[in-house]
Amino acid sequence: MRDFVSQRVQAIPPSGIRRFFDISATMKDVISLGIGEPDFITPDPIIQAGIRSLEQGHTHYTSNSGTIELRQAIAAYLERLYGITYDVEREILVTVGVSEALYLAANTLLNPGDEVIIPEPCFVAYAPEVSLAGGVPVTIDTHVGENFQVTGETIEAAITPQTKAILIGYPNNPTGAVMTRERLAEIAAVAEKHDLFIISDEIYDRLVYTGSHTHFATLPNMRARTVVLSGFSKSHAMTGWRLGYAVGPENIIGGMRKIHQYTIMSAPTTAQNAVAESLAKADDQVERMVQEYDRRRRLMVSGFNELGLACFEPGGAFYAFPNVAASGMDETMFAETLLTEEQVAVIPGSAFGKAGAGFVRACYATSYEQIEEALERLQRFMQRHG
Repeated sequence: MRDFVSQRVQAIPPSGIRRFFDISATMKDVISLGIGEPDFITPDPIIQAGIRSLEQGHTHYTSNSGTIELRQAIAAYLERLYGITYDVEREILVTVGVSEALYLAANTLLNPGDEVIIPEPCFVAYAPEVSLAGGVPVTIDTHVGENFQVTGETIEAAITPQTKAILIGYPNNPTGAVMTRERLAEIAAVAEKHDLFIISDEIYDRLVYTGSHTHFATLPNMRARTVVLSGFSKSHAMTGWRLGYAVGPENIIGGMRKIHQYTIMSAPTTAQNAVAESLAKADDQVERMVQEYDRRRRLMVSGFNELGLACFEPGGAFYAFPNVAASGMDETMFAETLLTEEQVAVIPGSAFGKAGAGFVRACYATSYEQIEEALERLQRFMQRHG
């Protein structure tokens, strides 16, 4: 019998993150610094609103775009945070997490052979989603010496007649880098000069500890050529609720809605109702989580540095990105050996693109005490290998 799996799917490698999750799941006493998921519980106002929604029998489909109440809440949220206004009928789409929003954006924008420039290291799904949409991912490297911030010059050097879009994600997973407004303005200028579209993944926008976050569409002349993808999974500890959104120009959001209505129908009703009712009420709890992440961030970064694992200082998200050269191992061997010998799970930086070689990603969305224990185990590890 012939192989029925498409060549496009066969060409996509399995996730480098998932492999380490699968290994660690078979082991006892593992401290996981691998999974990018908050250890906090969803803020109570959102939980209670979700319970009320179920008790009141709101268990049916919603509009393809999402409930009007949630779209109004998202519009008010973005106007309050960034001073930007989106039309709730035409420019906001509620999705099943940012992952679906990325899939929809890629399939709406790309014709076969269209190129998308992607700075690396980056979230593992970026290049595969472009490929699945028939596009061609063109990856460019960022470097620790430039704080993992991509420059307009580097992007411009990668542009060809086939380039259609630039896909960026800041605050960044896996590095924790936060782009300055000046650097983002460089990208905006290049996009305008070459008539390119921007897909900006801003799922970590609320998790910023140094500097500030710039909503890309607020840059001059960028609103009409930018779709911003975001949600509540990271900032509001709602990964399991599967709720994201996209905001952008009417024609792009309309195309995304068309695909969404055929593939998904609508995002989970309970999650939509819970956030629509309680988004503004959760701000205090979000801020408390951010403060605790910052405390953990400082512990983890200083701990890596004290062990000789030179660590880039993350300004956002909840990841540290230390260089493991002092161990005498490459990033994959380091992660495998650390998991085997000390039951601490980290992810090789190369899982996020070749620019991540020599680094590992460690997530500090776990308890302060677990991080302390992980650093003690790392100290033993480095005494043997450093």
